[in-house]
Amino acid sequence: MSGNGLSYSEQGGEAAPELAQEVVPTTTPSAPAAFGLFSSDTKKNEDLKQMLESSKDSAKLDAMKRIVGMIAKGKNASELFPAVVKNVASKNIEIKKLVYVYLMRYAEEQQDLALLSISTFQRALKDPNQLIRASALRVLSSIRVPIIVPIMMLAIKEASSDLSPYVRKNAAHAIQKLYSLDPEQKELLIEVIEKLLKDRSTLVAGSVVMAFEEVCPDRIDLIHKNYRKLCNLLVDVEEWGQVVIIHMLTRYARTQFVSPWKDDEVVEEYSENNFYESDEEQKEKDQKVKNTYTMDPDHRLLLRNTKPLLQSRNAAVVMAVAQLYWHLAPKSEASIVSKSLVRLLHSNREVQYIVLQNSATMSIQRKGMFEPYLKSFYVRSTDPTMIKTLKLEILTNLANEANISTLLREFQTYVKSQDKQFAAATIQAIGRCATNITEVTDTCLNGLVCLLSNRDEIVVAESVVVIKKLLQTQPAHHGEIIKHMAKLLDNITVPVARASILWLIGEYCERVPKIAPDVLRKTAKSFTNEDDLVKLQILNLGAKLYLTNSKQTKLLTQYVLNLGKYDQSYDIRDRTRFIRQLIVPNEKSGALSKYAKKIFLAQKPAPLLESPFKDRDHFQLGTLSHTLNSRATGYLELSDWPEVAPDPSVRNVDVAESAKEWTGILSKTKKEKPIEKFYSESEEEEDESASTSASESNSGSGSEKEDKEEGSSDESSGSSSTSEESSDSESDSKENTAKKTSRAAAESDSEDIKKKAKGISKKRSTSSSSDTESTSSEESSSDSMSESGSKSDSGSGKSRKYTKQKEEKPVQDRKAPNKQDVFLLDLDDFCPVTTPVAVPTAAVLSPSLTADLEGLSLSSSSVIDVTTQVSVPRKTHELLHRMSGKGLAAHYHFSRQPGIFGDRMVSVQVTVTNTSDQKIENIHIEEKKLPPGMRMHEFNPIECLEPAASITVSMGIDFCDSTQTASFQLCTKDDHFNVNIKPPVGELLLPVTMSEKDFKKEQGMLTGMNETSATIAVAPQNSARLVIIERLVKAANLGVVPSGQDNIHRFAAKTVHSGSLMLVTVELKESSTAQLIINTEKTVIGSVLLRELKPVLSQG
Repeated sequence: MSGNGLSYSEQGGEAAPELAQEVVPTTTPSAPAAFGLFSSDTKKNEDLKQMLESSKDSAKLDAMKRIVGMIAKGKNASELFPAVVKNVASKNIEIKKLVYVYLMRYAEEQQDLALLSISTFQRALKDPNQLIRASALRVLSSIRVPIIVPIMMLAIKEASSDLSPYVRKNAAHAIQKLYSLDPEQKELLIEVIEKLLKDRSTLVAGSVVMAFEEVCPDRIDLIHKNYRKLCNLLVDVEEWGQVVIIHMLTRYARTQFVSPWKDDEVVEEYSENNFYESDEEQKEKDQKVKNTYTMDPDHRLLLRNTKPLLQSRNAAVVMAVAQLYWHLAPKSEASIVSKSLVRLLHSNREVQYIVLQNSATMSIQRKGMFEPYLKSFYVRSTDPTMIKTLKLEILTNLANEANISTLLREFQTYVKSQDKQFAAATIQAIGRCATNITEVTDTCLNGLVCLLSNRDEIVVAESVVVIKKLLQTQPAHHGEIIKHMAKLLDNITVPVARASILWLIGEYCERVPKIAPDVLRKTAKSFTNEDDLVKLQILNLGAKLYLTNSKQTKLLTQYVLNLGKYDQSYDIRDRTRFIRQLIVPNEKSGALSKYAKKIFLAQKPAPLLESPFKDRDHFQLGTLSHTLNSRATGYLELSDWPEVAPDPSVRNVDVAESAKEWTGILSKTKKEKPIEKFYSESEEEEDESASTSASESNSGSGSEKEDKEEGSSDESSGSSSTSEESSDSESDSKENTAKKTSRAAAESDSEDIKKKAKGISKKRSTSSSSDTESTSSEESSSDSMSESGSKSDSGSGKSRKYTKQKEEKPVQDRKAPNKQDVFLLDLDDFCPVTTPVAVPTAAVLSPSLTADLEGLSLSSSSVIDVTTQVSVPRKTHELLHRMSGKGLAAHYHFSRQPGIFGDRMVSVQVTVTNTSDQKIENIHIEEKKLPPGMRMHEFNPIECLEPAASITVSMGIDFCDSTQTASFQLCTKDDHFNVNIKPPVGELLLPVTMSEKDFKKEQGMLTGMNETSATIAVAPQNSARLVIIERLVKAANLGVVPSGQDNIHRFAAKTVHSGSLMLVTVELKESSTAQLIINTEKTVIGSVLLRELKPVLSQG
C-alpha cells in the first residue's frame, strides 16, 4: 500500500474519525477570495507560509487544515514542503498529526528535504502517542532512498513488537514498501512477517497476510501454525483484510487438502450396485467405499468460517468467498454462493460486470447453481451493453429442455432491441441454443429465417451467419432455406452475410443446381465492387461449380478467374492462381489437379458454437487475469489438488504453550469476573483469538466459533474444582450480576434472538436469574459433541453442577423477582422426557432463549405452553430393508418428545433388528449428507447386536422447518448402507395449549398471506368431535384448544426449529362439508400441511 491519502485500510478504525474531524473546516471565511479567478497561487501560498512560521499554534493549525484541504481537493501543495517540515517537531499533537498526513503525501517527491528531518522521524518512533509512532513509520517508509534501508529495517523490527496493534499494522504495510525498494532484505523481512503472523489482533491480520503475499507467497510453511487462528479471526478482520486472507487461504488449501470432488463418482457408482453380483465384486465395491473421501477438519473449518461472510455488505468479500467455495468446496455445497452472487447484481454496473463474468464461468460447468435464479439474469432496458451481453451469455449457458421455451420468448424481445450489438449477440445465443438442444433446432432455424426479412441490416447479417452454421449440422433437410437465402443476396450488403450465403450455395450447389449458376452470373457482374471477403467466396463458388457443372459455368468461371488475376489485393491474385492451376489442367499442372474435386467438395465438420467463457476456468475466479482472460503480472497460479494430503499435524499449535495461555486466561477470569465465564461483555480481541485458536488446536475438529467458546468454557468448569465449589460470596455476586450476564448472553446470540423474536414472545417466562447464567446453549453443545465425537462426561458434570446450585438457593430465587414484575423461566417445566437411551447432555435451556424470555410479562402476552400428547400414534417407516442391509433391518418413527437433544431438534426413534444368523458389531452413523443448515445428533454406537435381537435408539434431527431429506450412512463393522429420513410435515411441529381467547388473538394477527384455507367434503363417520381430534392428532403433532362452539374445532402447535405458531381450525358446515383453515407465518409449511390434512377428514 502506498502512503498516499487517508485510506481506511491504513489508518485503521481509530485514526480516521479523529483526522476527519480536524480536516473538515478546510476553508476560512477569507478563502473564497483566495480561490478567485484572478488570484495567484503564489500569493495564497505566501500567506500559508507566514502562518506556518507564526509563533502561535492556532495559526499553524489553521494553515495545516487548509493545506490538507488543498490535498483532499487534488491541488498541488508540494512547494509548501520546506515550511511544513519545520513543524514536524511541534509540541502540539494536533499540528504534528496533520504535518505527518502532509509528509506521507509528499515525502516520496521531496526526498532530499525529508532526509533532513529523518532524526525527528526516528525520535517520533518512540513517541507515547500510537498515531504519531505509526505516522512516523509511514513517512519513513515513504522516503524511497536506498541509503536509509538499514534505518527502515530497524524501525520495522521495533514497530513489529509495539504494544499498539495499530503500529504493528503499519509495520506490516512498511514491509511491502521496503521490499520493493530493496529485495535483498527478503530474508530479514520474512523473519518479521513470521513474527507478525503470530499476532492475535484482528487489526494486524489482513496487513501481514498482504505483506506475506507480496514478499514470500511460496513460503506456506509460515502459515501452518497460524492457519486455524486466521480462520477463526477472519470474521472480525476488516473487509480489505478479509479479501486478502481468503485468497491466500484458497491457495494454501489447494496444496494441503485432497480434492473433495472425487467422491461424487465413487458414491454414485456404488449406489447402482447389482442385486445378483458375486461376493468378490461386492467386496471390491465395499473396499472402494471404505476408501472414499472424508474431509479434513481444517478444510471444513475454513469452509464453515467463511460461509457467514457471504452476507457481507462488501462485494469484494462476497466474491472472494464465492471463489473459495468454487475452488475448495464439494460440488454439492458450492451452490450456496449463487444466492449471494445474485444479490450483488443490485449493485453498481462495475460490480455487476465482475460478478456476471465469474457467474458465466461457473454456469458453464455447473448449471444447477444458477437455475433457481434464472429470472435474475433477465436483461433490463437500462442495463449497459456489456451487462446485457454477459446476462445473455449466462441465460444461454443455463438453457435446457425445461426452460428453453421461456428463454426463446425472452430472446425474441431482445432481437428487437435498439442496441444493435446486443441484438446480434442474441441471434448468436439463439444459434447456440439450437445447437445444444436438438428439440428446438428446427424452431430456432425457422425463427432465424423469419429474421431475414428484418429491415435492420445487422440483424439480417448475423442471422445469415448463424443459419449457415446451423445448416452445416443437417444440410439435407434444408434446401428451401438455401434457396430463400439466395434470393436475399440482391438486398444484403454486409460483406460477412454475403460471403456466408455464397459459401452455402457453393458447398451445397448440387442441392440447388438451377440457382447456383445464376448466383455466380450475378456476382460476376459486381465482382470488382465487392469486399475482399466476398471476392474469395465468389472464386470458391466458381471453382466448385466448374467441378460439378462445367457445361454451364466453364466460361463464367474463367471470366471470374481473369478478373481475380488483375485484382488489387494480392490475396485475391494468389487465390486465383492457386485455383486456376488446380481445376484447369494443363501441361504444367501437378498431380494435385486429379484430387481437385476431393479438395474443394470435401465433407467439412460442423462448427461448434461454444461459449467465449469456456477457456477461462484455468484462471482463479475473481482475479484480474480471469477478467482479462490473460495472465496479469503478479498472478499466482492455483495449484492442483495433491493426490495424498500432507501431514495435517503441522497445523497443530504447541500444546504446552496453549495450555499455559489457557491457565492464565482461566485464572484471570475466575479472579476478576467469576460469573462471566460463558459470555464476557468486555471481550478483548486478543484474548478471544487466543482462546479460539487454543480450543481449535486441542479439539482438532472444525466446530463453529460459538460452539468452541462454549465447549472450552464447559471444559474449564468441569476440570476446575474451584468453580464446582462456589462460596456464599460468589453466590451473592451472581445474584447481583444476573441481569448483566443475561444481557451479555443476549448480545452474543443476537442472531438467534432475531429469528426467534416472534415465536418466543408468546412463551411463558418463569425462571430464576441464577439459572440463566449457569446453563449453556444446548444446541451448540450438542453440535460440538456430535462433531468432535467426545463422551458425555462433561455434559453430565455440568448437569450435576446445575442441580447443586439449584438446591443451594431456592429461597433466594423466589424472593428476588425482577423489578418490572417479570418471572424468568423455571426449568422444572422444561425437564427432558426420560427415555431408555443414554442422552449425551442434560436438556437445559439455552442462554439465548433465557435472554429472550427475560423482560416479558405474563400480563401483556398470551399464555402458550408446550405440551405432550397423551397417546402418541406409532406409525413406523422403513429405514433399511433386511435384504439391502445384509440381514440388518432398521425402522424409524417420530416419538414426538420435545427437547431431548436440543430445542430445535425433532426426536426420531430408530429400531435396529438383526435378522441374520450372525452377530453384527459396531452399528453407527457416518457420512452425513445434510442440506445447508440441517443438523443431526446421532445415536451412540451399538457395540454388538446378537442374531434375532433388536434395540431401539434415539437420535435428533434439526430439519430447519422443511421436509427435505436427511441422508446419511448406517454403518456396521464391515458395511456401509446409504439411508435417508424424510419427515412428514406434521412431525415438524410441537403441540401447544392455549385458551380460546388467545387462539383468536393470535389468529387475528396471522391473516392475509399467512392464512391458507380449503373447503372439503367430510365423510359422515368423521363429523364427531372425538373422531376429528383423533384423526388430526394422528396425522400431525397438534395440541387441542378448547372451543365453545360444537361445530368449530381448534388445534395449535409451533414449529420445532423456529417456534412459529401453527393454528388449525376445522369449521363444520351444512351438507357434510367443512372449512379447513391454517394460520402461520411459515406459509410453505402451512400449505403442505393443508394438503396432508384434507384427505384425513374426507376419507372413510
